[in-house]
Amino acid sequence: MAAEAAVPALPNGGAGAPSGTVPVLFCFSVFARPSSVPHGAGYELLIQKFLSLYGDQLDMHRKFVVQLFAEEWGQYVDLPKGFAVSERCKVRLVPLQIQLTTLGNLTPSSTVFFCCDMQERFRPAIKYFGDIISVGQRLLQGARILGIPVIVTEQYPKGLGSTVQEIDLTGVKLVLPKTKFSMVLPEVEAALAEIPGVRSVVLFGVETHVCIQQTALELVGRGIEVHIVADATSSRSMMDRMFALELMKRK
Repeated sequence: MAAEAAVPALPNGGAGAPSGTVPVLFCFSVFARPSSVPHGAGYELLIQKFLSLYGDQLDMHRKFVVQLFAEEWGQYVDLPKGFAVSERCKVRLVPLQIQLTTLGNLTPSSTVFFCCDMQERFRPAIKYFGDIISVGQRLLQGARILGIPVIVTEQYPKGLGSTVQEIDLTGVKLVLPKTKFSMVLPEVEAALAEIPGVRSVVLFGVETHVCIQQTALELVGRGIEVHIVADATSSRSMMDRMFALELMKRK
């Protein structure tokens, strides 16, 4: 368990505390499932509940930390030392680290391809755009052969155009417009929740240091392993591309 966070914990109960069970929302990756635990349940019981809810989706090669949603901060914090459930709360299980031996192992049944903003208006501005289109075509062909779901986004298509014609979108799961950098839109989260056991995302498109980077960071934060296809992603500047790939490599 992580070190104690410097935030107030929920009350631990005591004399006069209600008996019975307490409702708890258990979150993992893009999933959130309501359940309940006995009043006064601590870390071990929370872990057992996560295992009962998500055991078939947890990678036992990983280490995890339990975090509590702190209303006063508006975000998750590491579970305070000695925490005991005394009132309705929301907790999540977050991968702490990944063993190097698991990296690179992709299974079609637990993988989704993300194609990010491969649009016509970017053609003259993005370095080696023709090359990344060619690689992107092969990736989507492979996804169709293997039955891997594909999610495609288009950044403000009214102004920047649709996905280039060379990219065949036949059979893709979703094509969504967006006006934010990350591909992790509510519709994308809902689509991932419909695919049981999603573990890995293969990500490619433009621009490496903006939409690709933000998407990767959000997915990693949700416990999903991200694989960037380096020769299928680019930016206006090769320096931006290089630094973005270096940053993501460290995450």
